[in-house]
Amino acid sequence: MSVDPSPSGVAPDPGGTVRRLPAVLVAVVAAALMASAWGAKDPTTWLLETVWVMVGLPLAILLRRRFPLSGLLCGLLAVHALVLIVGGHYTYAEVPAGDWVRDWFGLERNPYDRFGHLMQGFVPAILVRELLTRTSPLRGSRWLAPLTVCACLAFSAFFEMLEWAAAVIGGQAADAFLATQGDVWDTQWDMFCALIGATCSLLLLSRLHDRSLTRLPCAAKD
Repeated sequence: MSVDPSPSGVAPDPGGTVRRLPAVLVAVVAAALMASAWGAKDPTTWLLETVWVMVGLPLAILLRRRFPLSGLLCGLLAVHALVLIVGGHYTYAEVPAGDWVRDWFGLERNPYDRFGHLMQGFVPAILVRELLTRTSPLRGSRWLAPLTVCACLAFSAFFEMLEWAAAVIGGQAADAFLATQGDVWDTQWDMFCALIGATCSLLLLSRLHDRSLTRLPCAAKD
């Protein structure tokens, strides 16, 4: 009779796939970040948009042993980082893919900024859910989802205040960072997009996230 050497509750990881995934994603994001700096349309906007990547990437690397992230969260964070990097390189109002969508659907504005704020709710929802599940008594609680959405909305509001501060300090020089494109309701739309993103993320990914959490080496201890 064979004995499974893996810890109870931890799914086997043949070939070390889970361990290799973060390293591959780090390499992709780091390469994209360096490439985006070359020929960025507005260097100040590039810095303001990508500073989250510059801070988050080293932090995730430093904490990878003490607090490894689930594979699902790593993938989502990498995608979000690429969204920020592209927006920083072109500025959100002038991303070519957004121009194509605007022309195809006859929209009045480049929608990449809306997509960026949708992602600002979609990805942080899984990040917040993972932190609360692993570090608080909220695992399995009915309050986990609503508190996760509230946290995402709070961050979205905080980000809008940062944009307001940039507008006050930078004046017209901050227009590319704000990407309002003449919409007086841009702040409200941004927060609404974050709300929709967070809600959809929890509805679509919660079960997949739970399975991804069981594959963590620390799953049996949490």
